Amino acid sequence: MSTPDPAKWTLPRIQVNRDGEWLHEGEEITHAGILENLRRSLRRDDAGYFIQAGPVRIVVEVADAPFIVIRIEAEGQAFRLTLNDGTQEVLDPTTLRLGPGEVPYCRIKGGQFEARLSRAAAYQLGQILEYDERTGRTILRAGGHAHRLDREVP
Repeated sequence: MSTPDPAKWTLPRIQVNRDGEWLHEGEEITHAGILENLRRSLRRDDAGYFIQAGPVRIVVEVADAPFIVIRIEAEGQAFRLTLNDGTQEVLDPTTLRLGPGEVPYCRIKGGQFEARLSRAAAYQLGQILEYDERTGRTILRAGGHAHRLDREVP
């Protein structure tokens, strides 16, 4: 049995929209097993996001961030994140930043990916942030430390 020539394949167009929904050729992917496989297979390097399928690199176009934080809650001196892929992890407060429009982002999955906080998660975060009038900086207190949130300059 011969293997098809990868040079002759038409690669699928895979996208992740701003809301964290995965699309194939413009149609939303809703099958839980396929979504889990895609999210688990996602990689990133200097050239961008991709999925490696054997010898073939399938580019994944990501509109904003490939993952969305849908919930943030205090857990002792730390904060637990729930992501749109159903996983949970502890927030690394040193990675928290405010992007354009004051939208919060953080690094997840060992720092490999960026995640945007959903409106609900941003509201939950807003309940625990402090504003330092003296410096004009937003602060998150976690694990006995005060972490200043960096702001992305427009």
